[in-house]
Amino acid sequence: MARQIGDKEDRSDRHTGLLKLVQILSFLVVFMAGMIMGLATSSQINQYFTSQARLFFNNNIAATKFPASNCTILKPCKKVDCFSMDTFLHPNNLTHGMTDEELFWRASLMPTKEEYPFDRLPKVAFMFLTRGPLPMLPLWERFFRGHEKYFSIYIHTPEDYVLNVSRDSPFYSRQIPSQHVEWGTVSLVDAEKRLLANALLDFSNERFVLLSESCIPVYNFPIVYKYLINSEYSFVESYDDPSRYGRGRYNRKMLPDIKLFQWRKGSQWFEIHRALAVHVVSDTKYYSVFKKYCRPACYPDEHYIPTYLNMFHGPLNANRTVTWVDWSLGGPHPATYMKVNVTESLIQSIRNNGTECSYNSEMSSICYLFARKFHPSTLESLLNLTSTVMGF
Repeated sequence: MARQIGDKEDRSDRHTGLLKLVQILSFLVVFMAGMIMGLATSSQINQYFTSQARLFFNNNIAATKFPASNCTILKPCKKVDCFSMDTFLHPNNLTHGMTDEELFWRASLMPTKEEYPFDRLPKVAFMFLTRGPLPMLPLWERFFRGHEKYFSIYIHTPEDYVLNVSRDSPFYSRQIPSQHVEWGTVSLVDAEKRLLANALLDFSNERFVLLSESCIPVYNFPIVYKYLINSEYSFVESYDDPSRYGRGRYNRKMLPDIKLFQWRKGSQWFEIHRALAVHVVSDTKYYSVFKKYCRPACYPDEHYIPTYLNMFHGPLNANRTVTWVDWSLGGPHPATYMKVNVTESLIQSIRNNGTECSYNSEMSSICYLFARKFHPSTLESLLNLTSTVMGF
């Protein structure tokens, strides 16, 4: 009897175990089915929203044109490589938003590798520091004609002045970002350094000549180009003037950075080699001394570059200018040539004034390539002499 009862209990336990197993399997089946349905539904929802977003994007964004271009997402613009060698070596737009500090730093970059990774044709940078108009513009245009590969032009005008020239003029779009300049102050040096720095951005520029609106060329372009490019020296007038107009302008507060025996004077209108131009725009120490202590009646434009080059780069300088000016009348300003003064003999006297100068350690009769100060009324007379006397 006991055995029958034990058998019944065993059968009951097995039945209970099977029931639990069925329940577990049923739960697993339902759980897996739910997961599969959930994944399928989620995929459909994602596809729906993705397709709707793509449809919205295509209909609304892709057709939108971007400002100042014909670019679209479907028709993208041609990419501009801002780091290309051509953009770096030959900036084709003088407009920029750099401060002087940023500009001078950028211009001070000088490669230590002597060889160039491109065919470099050295150019002369003609830098015009003007008070506005260029009255001798037609004369200079005639001088430059046919020699476009060998020069660059940079113009510093009053900051709000717009130079109006035709598109085919070599002066077109050659104004640099300028600032206010006041005669007799360090702002003139700032303008000179600003011109040098902008010209240094073009790595093809090898020589740098500073000119005013009253300057004229007295030789043709090939002679000027050959003379400057082949010169072993720069042309910055730098001399010791013991009078009150020289040493008398020295301020002892410049000690110990600048000593009296290092002090020099010279014409503002210079011509320098690329390496010296880099040194000038890189200098902050001695410029700061001049800015602080050289004030009227000390004129920084007559002393800063002559003194700085004398202190550090004297052997590279010819200690003379290539721009003629007439001081024979005396006074604080040179003579101004008027229309009545402009004759063939005047130009010849400037070109062959009876003096000789050193050129590459040899004596030469060609000392002056440019001349100033010519009144605007002289333009017509000068144009009549270009072919017969000046050779252009």
